[in-house]
Amino acid sequence: MIGALVRWLGRLAGWKVEGQLPDLPKYVLIGAPHTSNWDFILFLWAQAALRFSPTWLGKHTIFFWPLGVLWRRLGGVPVERGARLNVVDQVVERFNAADRMILVISPEGTRRKTRAWKSGFYHIARGAGVPVVPGSLDFPTRTVRIGTPVYLTGDMEVDLAPFRAFYASARGFRPGLASDIALSEPALPG
Repeated sequence: MIGALVRWLGRLAGWKVEGQLPDLPKYVLIGAPHTSNWDFILFLWAQAALRFSPTWLGKHTIFFWPLGVLWRRLGGVPVERGARLNVVDQVVERFNAADRMILVISPEGTRRKTRAWKSGFYHIARGAGVPVVPGSLDFPTRTVRIGTPVYLTGDMEVDLAPFRAFYASARGFRPGLASDIALSEPALPG
């Protein structure tokens, strides 16, 4: 019932979905550009509209009581970014243990402008042997777009080309805060 209400509210606000999620058991779904707190609200709407159950990573500070209970029920996993924990390895282990998993990540990792995307999604997908599916929020057209799966090769320039093409027309709520589509560190070998 809540899902139907959320879908109705999104349509009432004029939002639509182009594309569909692939029929694959496991993949990383990246969402960009991430320029506003509205992105999370639209992610929740897209989750209801596309009728899928994602796993997503969030700053541990948003998982306070009572909202932490809700975030976990919506697939949230708290991450302490400042800790010396290997989050990539932990998420790869989750992928390996799961029969089905759609991990949703904002490759920018923040709403602020950065010089490049964080490489965590890339390392997770390579480590788990799963494709990356691009998703975008385009505020001027009120469209959530879902692209086709990209199977990473380990050649960063080759791998980023489809993402640059996909996101070329996507405009976030604050377009000036969108980050360049490059990785903030070189890809891990192998």
